[in-house]
Amino acid sequence: MTMANFTLVVTSPPFDNQGSESALSFADALLAKGHMLNGVFFYQAGVHHANGWQTPPNDEMNPFKRWSALASQYRFPLHVCITAANRRGLLEEDNEVVEGHNLLSPFLASGLGQLVELCEDCDRVVQF
Repeated sequence: MTMANFTLVVTSPPFDNQGSESALSFADALLAKGHMLNGVFFYQAGVHHANGWQTPPNDEMNPFKRWSALASQYRFPLHVCITAANRRGLLEEDNEVVEGHNLLSPFLASGLGQLVELCEDCDRVVQF
């Protein structure tokens, strides 16, 4: 079986539909099968996955922690469209708006150019 190199694009919000859980399950399954994941790009409402201030109840999924753990285990980057993030209240450490920031590591502030690079360097792009 030939191993493929994937890029995932997550536009689904973390709590409003099944897209978030589907993206995580898909990523976990493809990595467990030996495929490569060259990166995940969070765009539109998907940027909310990168909010380090999320505090869902203990019996619910925490997308920030799940993506962070998966990226750490398999060593792939988590890119967040910074324009979409800023529009939705996610701020980087060096923001000039307020003290504090909720776009936390391992999520990386990126632009759409990064998405183009991820798509060029893979065999398949899957959007959730």
